[in-house]
Amino acid sequence: QVQLVESGGGSVQAGDSLRLSCVASGVANCRSKMGWYRQAPGKERELVALITRGERIEYAEPAKGRFTISRDNAKNTVYLQMNNLAAEDTGVYYCAAKYYYCSGSDAPHAAAYLEPSWGQGTLVNVSS
Repeated sequence: QVQLVESGGGSVQAGDSLRLSCVASGVANCRSKMGWYRQAPGKERELVALITRGERIEYAEPAKGRFTISRDNAKNTVYLQMNNLAAEDTGVYYCAAKYYYCSGSDAPHAAAYLEPSWGQGTLVNVSS
């Protein structure tokens, strides 16, 4: 069973920085694509950034130039460094993961792992 636990959110002023972390557990024998999404009050959840195990990276337009996604495969952790935060960045930030090319004990769960798994979210509140 996949578990994603986010941390690092908080209340900051515009222009400040935050670093979010997401620790994944429950899957050991699959490749993964992990990412960060956010949901602002009254809005749909949207992509922030994605990273594959091979560190292929994709950013949504609002994140380009300010946010950096990275991962530590040895720690099963993905990070989101957010600099120069603005009020528009306020929202709940969710970690997501999809797993593929599973083997060993994870192989029987491969189909289920193709569906995205989500963390519980961490709140980022930016005051202008």
